[in-house]
Amino acid sequence: MSTAQQQNAAVAADRLDGGNKEYDTNGNHLTNNMSHEEHAAARAAARFGYGPLAHVNTSSGGERLPAFGGEFQPGTYRPVKDRKFANPAPLGLSAFALTTFVLSLINMGTRGVAEPNIVVALAFGYGGLVQLLAGMWEMAVGNTFGATALSSYGGFWIAFGIVLTPGGFAIVSTVEKEGGTSAFYDSFGFFLMGWFIFTTLLLICTLRSTVAFFTLFFTLDLAFLLLGIGYLHRKAGKPNPPIIKAGGFFGLLAAFLAWYNALAGIADDSNSFFIIPVAHFPWSVAGMEKKQKSDRTNV
Repeated sequence: MSTAQQQNAAVAADRLDGGNKEYDTNGNHLTNNMSHEEHAAARAAARFGYGPLAHVNTSSGGERLPAFGGEFQPGTYRPVKDRKFANPAPLGLSAFALTTFVLSLINMGTRGVAEPNIVVALAFGYGGLVQLLAGMWEMAVGNTFGATALSSYGGFWIAFGIVLTPGGFAIVSTVEKEGGTSAFYDSFGFFLMGWFIFTTLLLICTLRSTVAFFTLFFTLDLAFLLLGIGYLHRKAGKPNPPIIKAGGFFGLLAAFLAWYNALAGIADDSNSFFIIPVAHFPWSVAGMEKKQKSDRTNV
């Protein structure tokens, strides 16, 4: 664009007070007094991502919406309407939930099942690939937290599947050949403790969100911690059974909480008779706004 066109775009911005809205509150067309050149300049500016016609629409008149577990967004956010993307968070949460559910049952020794090989299929296909894709779509809709969390846990499940895959990668056999069974258990314990540290970082970012969202990451954090300790603090040369079962229990809780948050993102007044409560913390943005409204009402 030329300098003159940019100046005309600035003039157009002043006349188009209201972002993408071309009508005022009385229904009058705001562009009536604009010249054809000014209006064309504003349109051209929008194509380059600036100017009044490039503003992002929101569903609440420009106000930020509160943190909501179903959006996999711990802070206030602006829902993007212009992009043709559905909410990818429920898909990622569901992929995480089912894979975690199955592995946690095995860690708890449910019905005597002790070998986690069945998880390989889920780790690659659902918890891995599908969750990784959901994370990439979260990036496309501008959700940094969701993109980081879902993509990372998708990578976790793919890595977990690689470790358990017999034959091709030969990770377990190679480590055990060099240092014995204890070397693999120690290595896997390091692997799990690393994910405990990463989950703790995400947990910190949920402290001002919702109870449902925070509890999901809290139980997952405990699951990683206990499983890591179980592999590092062994009993009779094998992962400590009580600690591994405790880790499986918290993993099971995390799976159900992930499904709960996923349902909160799916259910709305178009497909459900009720909305899933997520319980905002009193110190969250939404919680403080609710308290202020209540105080004004009681005055």
